[in-house]
Amino acid sequence: MLRVVGSGLFWLFMTVSSIAMFPVALLCWLLTVAFDRRLVALHRLTCFWASMYTWLNPIWPVTVIGRDKIDPNQTYVMVANHQSLLDILVLFRLFVHFKWVSKIENFNIPCVGWNMRLNRYIELRRGDRASIMKMLRACRDTLSSGSSIMMFPEGTRSSNGRLRSFKPGAFELAKDTQKPLLPIVVEGTASALPKKGLVFQGRHEIRIRVLDAIPYASFAEQPVDQLTDRVRELFVGELDSEKDPLPPAQ
Repeated sequence: MLRVVGSGLFWLFMTVSSIAMFPVALLCWLLTVAFDRRLVALHRLTCFWASMYTWLNPIWPVTVIGRDKIDPNQTYVMVANHQSLLDILVLFRLFVHFKWVSKIENFNIPCVGWNMRLNRYIELRRGDRASIMKMLRACRDTLSSGSSIMMFPEGTRSSNGRLRSFKPGAFELAKDTQKPLLPIVVEGTASALPKKGLVFQGRHEIRIRVLDAIPYASFAEQPVDQLTDRVRELFVGELDSEKDPLPPAQ
């Protein structure tokens, strides 16, 4: 019962705070859009908005490892595994600039989705080839403008926490645009908030690990299907390997 009540209060807080935060985001956009062509300031505010929900929730302690591996002057195709709805919130804890690729339904959520549109995040209608092609074009334009993109190559959340097969889209983009890949491993979110449920499952440590970037030169001659399998195997090894104790959060 306590979990249900606590979960309900959290979602209520998230709803009310989103209503309060959207006008702030809109004001930020109005004040900066004329000179901040990549909307860096708005994205940074969005990082704060999203991070607020894990900062204020003691049962979701988040540790970020390897943030220093992200070169702020580099443009990446960022790829992360997808275990839970929480992945989106915790990846904002990186506080680095990127544009999300997200399913179109998320853009229709009041306040949250409106802010996603303000940020020029990239929408995708899953299973729709025309939408996929439009998404890929938008990603190429975004990368050319100097903004990294963040994608879940599994396409959707895992139902059991195990890694799903990877779709090739992110890896095609990296090859076509000659951008490095940046693998990011998310752990602990599947236990904290499973796919089919909104009730919290007790205290769970969550960890984000930024791995070494994979430079374009290392996969320039590699076929996309082999590159896709190569990066997935990297995630498999990281997720299945025995972990050391959590280091201090960055």
